[in-house]
Amino acid sequence: MSCFRICSSQARVLTAFLAVAALAPVRAVAQAPARAGLASKAAGPEMQRVADVLAGDWATTESMERSDLFPDGGARRGTSRWRLAVGGTTLVGEGKSNGSAGPLGYLITIWWDAPAGVYRFFTCFTDAAGSSCRVRGTAHWEGDAFVNDYEETGRAGPVRWRDSFVRLTPSSHTLLAARLAADGSMQTLITSRSVRVRAR
Repeated sequence: MSCFRICSSQARVLTAFLAVAALAPVRAVAQAPARAGLASKAAGPEMQRVADVLAGDWATTESMERSDLFPDGGARRGTSRWRLAVGGTTLVGEGKSNGSAGPLGYLITIWWDAPAGVYRFFTCFTDAAGSSCRVRGTAHWEGDAFVNDYEETGRAGPVRWRDSFVRLTPSSHTLLAARLAADGSMQTLITSRSVRVRAR
């Protein structure tokens, strides 16, 4: 399914949701009880499975391998919060971190596209280089790993990336961001570990 069809089918709901999220008082969100928005039931088993492992408040630690993206490597520490929204049809993650790799802020929205049988991702990132928002590939389960496949624009054109949520436990999980290498293997460039800081 093309991005045009994805965006067309989701535009109204997604736009309305992002508008509400942007206007919601940040202070009220920060001071809300830990269980607020986190313990609500998902609209279906597909979203419930993702929420069971990602919903909650997390302390994050990121490490970057030396590459063209991070010539000196790097690291960040930060926090993130994931919660069900829009009647349990959507999982929303917001986070921020900082360190030798520079500041990073993000919003990630995940929803289940039943007709296509895949999860969809919408992402917004802001860092020292600027900011961007877009629909970013699809996701699926590979055993116990939750995998998001997408493309980024490289110097020679589109480059395949894969973000894999692995080692999923009630108290922690790890996100591996890997890029397709010249030899055809997926090379992990960023490793992010999240440790739960509040009970759901």
